[in-house]
Amino acid sequence: MKELFERIKSLNVLVIGDVMLDRYVIGEVKRISPEAPVPVLAVKEEKSVAGGAANVALNIRALGAKVETIGWFGSDDRGDELVKILGQQKIEVDASYRFSSAPTICKSRITASNQQICRVDREASQQCYSPDLETLSNDIIEKVSRSDGVIISDYGKGFISSQLLRLVSEHAKFVSIDPKPSRLLEYTSHDLLTPNRLEALELAGYSRQSIDPFPWQKVASKIFEKFAPKMLAVTLGSEGMLLAEDGKVNGIIPTSAREVFDVSGAGDTVIAALTLGLITKLDFQQAAEFANIAAGVVVGKVGTATASPAEILQFFE
Repeated sequence: MKELFERIKSLNVLVIGDVMLDRYVIGEVKRISPEAPVPVLAVKEEKSVAGGAANVALNIRALGAKVETIGWFGSDDRGDELVKILGQQKIEVDASYRFSSAPTICKSRITASNQQICRVDREASQQCYSPDLETLSNDIIEKVSRSDGVIISDYGKGFISSQLLRLVSEHAKFVSIDPKPSRLLEYTSHDLLTPNRLEALELAGYSRQSIDPFPWQKVASKIFEKFAPKMLAVTLGSEGMLLAEDGKVNGIIPTSAREVFDVSGAGDTVIAALTLGLITKLDFQQAAEFANIAAGVVVGKVGTATASPAEILQFFE
């Protein structure tokens, strides 16, 4: 495992996708408002962290690789805050990806006693977050070409398009995609797809309301038939991770989590660790076991989080 982290240090990864600022307002509820039947939160703490594709970038950096991220960073206070959070971890944001025509996507989670009371979202429509590829394509090609691998983190906010996917595929050495099936983009013929259970059902053409047990053999076959990835990893929460390769199902590996406090961002950790493992030439099973351990560390924390090499080594031992 220590040798793996040494190899990871030499890697340069590009993350492309929907970057966000995640804010947490944390406190206690002891009474109901006299103005309306709603709880009154006595605020104890407020904090901001990187979310969406920005959290994938933080996960890559936390594991030791160099990383750059491309996304829609608004020319606003929230954009400044997100750029600062990334900069503190030595992740630079190219000024070409600071935009004034739409705000930085921000999700504010209001929590009491580790329970989310509500979430407040600030964002514009999908069309507002579509970058001008005529202007940026040469820069994107240059960044993709010099990277050891590219992660596409699609949260369905509009930055990722089929045109952008084609551009990346033509110039990347390795491409991983965390898809958003509702957008019907060209997630075809890439190295790795990492949907969660519900996303996998949608990719396979099933309803999200499909009842248990999860029809994993049929789901995997349909995804390979429609999208032809080299590798498929479906995250199944407490049931572990389904692995399939070259059209064949390898099986399900059980979760490594010991305690689960918060699953938000766990998918970001999985695609980050899986991608790093694969481009360091681990086989699919080994890379998935590495990603499983990293995710096990993250879900044991509250809020969007990352896993460090020291935490993973301790967990592994």
